[in-house]
Amino acid sequence: MKILRDLHDKADPLFAKGGPLEKLYPLWEAHDTAMFTPGEVTRTAPHVRDGLDLKRMMITVVVALVPCIVFAMYNTGYQAMLAISEGAAPLDDWRMAIYQGLGLSFDHTYPILCVIFGALYFLPVWIAGMIVGAVVEIGGAIIRGHEVNEGFLVTGMLLPLTLPPTIPLWMVVLGMAFGLIFGKEVFGGTGTNFLNPALTARAFLFFAYPAWMSGDAPWIAADFLSVDSFSGATWLAQAAVTPGALENASFADAFWGFVPGSMGETSAFGALLGMGILLVTRIGSWQTITGVTLGTIVMASMLNGIGSSTNPMFEVPFWWHMVLGGWAFGMVYMATDPVSSAFTSQGKFVYGLGIGVLVILIRVVNPAYPEGMMLAILFMNMFAPLCDHVVKNANVQRRLARSGA
Repeated sequence: MKILRDLHDKADPLFAKGGPLEKLYPLWEAHDTAMFTPGEVTRTAPHVRDGLDLKRMMITVVVALVPCIVFAMYNTGYQAMLAISEGAAPLDDWRMAIYQGLGLSFDHTYPILCVIFGALYFLPVWIAGMIVGAVVEIGGAIIRGHEVNEGFLVTGMLLPLTLPPTIPLWMVVLGMAFGLIFGKEVFGGTGTNFLNPALTARAFLFFAYPAWMSGDAPWIAADFLSVDSFSGATWLAQAAVTPGALENASFADAFWGFVPGSMGETSAFGALLGMGILLVTRIGSWQTITGVTLGTIVMASMLNGIGSSTNPMFEVPFWWHMVLGGWAFGMVYMATDPVSSAFTSQGKFVYGLGIGVLVILIRVVNPAYPEGMMLAILFMNMFAPLCDHVVKNANVQRRLARSGA
């Protein structure tokens, strides 16, 4: 390692200010700090030190996403093969051609086959998002002359997990570019944005291309439209239009994630594993998670008590809301985003409480859009500074009252 360190030290002047490769300093810095621990130390007050910098924090979030990524590949393949076993036809696309070219069968009882099949749909979406993310991040760093931040790795991982498997790759490219440029770069880059970039990208794709982001067809990578006995709608969408749709549904399947939906959002269990990693490393906020959970329970229970003869979503209890759609995934990985959420402890709780209330209101009161986690988090992103402002003012007033006494 000393030889590598010496080689890096000799090359440093080329990328330093005034050097011939000065413009490429962000790329050099990203490479250098990824391989070696930075040598800079804090020399001025207030001497705040921590062993966790932005790079390590982002990498920890990526590690916490691994359970959802693995299950995304498995469930994507499982749902498609299950549909094909029920009579659906394989899609006529290049991924299916590769799978059939490998001579593999469509047997949903073999997990390894499901993972291989699902990987053919998940990995291209993930790679496309990562390439666009790297181009936008490095381009922004070179233009501004600052360091390359690893935030794009998290955005590039989160966005594919919130998308349906059949989404065209060019839409992924457009969505990722929009989310990073208009959700982060225009505000100064990582740490200065107030909207979650992955959710900004997801919202752009939802409103720009609704036919590819909603309905019955996008969630399963098979052509099942000619099969009457098989529905591709998500369970949340079925609950929004059919009274009693969840009465015969398996809560265990919904919890483990064996249901149609966005590739990485179906497994509440996978999200819980990630939540454990984020809470142990203290990157995720337990105050935000507690607020979202409490807000969901209170609002769903209130609407259950009110009831409705025309809207079946009023009857859905809170425990079903927690395992359907993107509730668990959004709460764990997006509501706890340390950049776009509130910063104070009390503010984080209020911020989470607002998300829990809003997601139920959007799901129940607006049956045309049964999924509401994305909009609830984006809405509360805008109110996060207000939550902190109220908390800080209240603290100031309490201190003034104590000093006055």
